[in-house]
Amino acid sequence: MNSILAKDFIETAELLVFAVIENGLEQGKVLCFLRYINADGQWKKVNTEKANQFLADNYPRYLYYSKAKQAHCHALTLAEISKHHQPRIRLKQLLATGEADSIERDCVSLCLLFQKNGLNLDEVGITGSVLISAQKQSSDIDFVFYSRGVFEQARRITQQLIVQGNCSELTDDDWHESYNRRSCDLSYSEYVWHEKRKFNKGMINKRKFDLSLVVKDEPGDNQIAYKKIEAIKLTVQIADDSLSFDYPAEFAIKHPQIKTIVCYTATYTGQAKIGEWVEVAGVVEQAADGGRRIVVGSSREAPGEYIKVIDA
Repeated sequence: MNSILAKDFIETAELLVFAVIENGLEQGKVLCFLRYINADGQWKKVNTEKANQFLADNYPRYLYYSKAKQAHCHALTLAEISKHHQPRIRLKQLLATGEADSIERDCVSLCLLFQKNGLNLDEVGITGSVLISAQKQSSDIDFVFYSRGVFEQARRITQQLIVQGNCSELTDDDWHESYNRRSCDLSYSEYVWHEKRKFNKGMINKRKFDLSLVVKDEPGDNQIAYKKIEAIKLTVQIADDSLSFDYPAEFAIKHPQIKTIVCYTATYTGQAKIGEWVEVAGVVEQAADGGRRIVVGSSREAPGEYIKVIDA
């Protein structure tokens, strides 16, 4: 089986599809979260609460506690995976065979716009519902990038496409829908202010699209175990934002004891830039070597945890 990366989907013999949340393996298992259940031949998307309850009632072996992350999630052994859905392969198939519906047409149209502006589509994949052909008319387009340079190029192209009128910014209704879905600890105006300057989302033919980045870990990066110490809220300055769109996002900070903010919550990816002051609320974690970090997204929903620019 090919290397399993975050944003891939993995399927079991019971027709359950899980979204991978971490590159590589932990204790021989792929960390993931149940997202789709096949009911009467149709894929049905489930939220966090329903996913946990469904597995507890039917397949408790897929429930997992990550000691490295000190967090509850789901996990599969390689033997339990019947299909590995890979975003790059799915996008190549879509571009080669042609689109079947309006969502796929919009996906191909946007890819061609990116390509026309010099983007290398070999470093791009399609995740979300389109990855398993479970999209509906209301579905978004979720692109994933495997090169930091290509991802940054795509953000610049998205900004250009909006200026040129080939794409558009989200409408007020779209922003409200996005905000309500996130359930984040920012006000609506704060949320939109942060999001608008990221240029990692837009609209094509009135359909929302998102751009996200997955970079393969350096060997051993995800094997470091951290221990939760305490909840924290502080004001701190960003020292380096070069990994701010990674998964997980990472912000180096100017602080005598804490090196970084690490964010597993998509809402705060790319949230701050070098030199800016932020208010951060999260959980302090410590590694065996004494290194400390603040984690935003210490649980799936992460209530009360956030990153907010206070001096741009």
